[in-house]
Amino acid sequence: MGPFSSSPVRMTAQTHNASRRQDGSESHREILAAAQRLFTTIGYRKTTVADIAAELGMSPANVYRFFDSKKSINEGVAELLLDGIVDELGSIVASKARPAERLADFLRTLARLSDERFMTNRRVNDMVEDAMVENWSVCLRYADRVQEKIARIVEDGRTSGDFSVEDATTGAACVKAMMVCFMHPTMMALSADHGRPDIEQVIAFALRGLGAKPIG
Repeated sequence: MGPFSSSPVRMTAQTHNASRRQDGSESHREILAAAQRLFTTIGYRKTTVADIAAELGMSPANVYRFFDSKKSINEGVAELLLDGIVDELGSIVASKARPAERLADFLRTLARLSDERFMTNRRVNDMVEDAMVENWSVCLRYADRVQEKIARIVEDGRTSGDFSVEDATTGAACVKAMMVCFMHPTMMALSADHGRPDIEQVIAFALRGLGAKPIG
């Protein structure tokens, strides 16, 4: 099962390391910030725990007080990146616009942020791509959260009569499936030059599928 299939919410990297932080939350954040800087400059595959420690002027042993492995640091950085996307999408879900307008804005923004976060820096792309291929818990959680937010908009539309779909959960799952080529770095890269429709075409198709009333 891939990260863009429905799945139970998994333990996140931050939850996994909570017992290690205790009163060192600032150090925890500083380690993630340093790791993120190195990941975007030399690449996460080349970055070692020793590199991160040196960036902060501390010993590798001190890093391991907060993270039990390099993989945990990778997941923490990925979570920061993906949470930033979800936070921006959340403001659209909470807006007062009609459901069809919100969904169009949501999908348009999701495609834009995915392109900005994943495709403009190859080193970051490698990290997120590996995370999704390896089904890191943070990516499973990200996919679930995106679908949950789509479902909220679809349910609002179903309740208001703006959408004629009977099951908001199924409708949201179908919309998310349509968005894989705008969410997953591998699919984004592979589909870009192979007849992928533009995001406005996908939005129009999704709205028709949900039985949306015309916007305007």
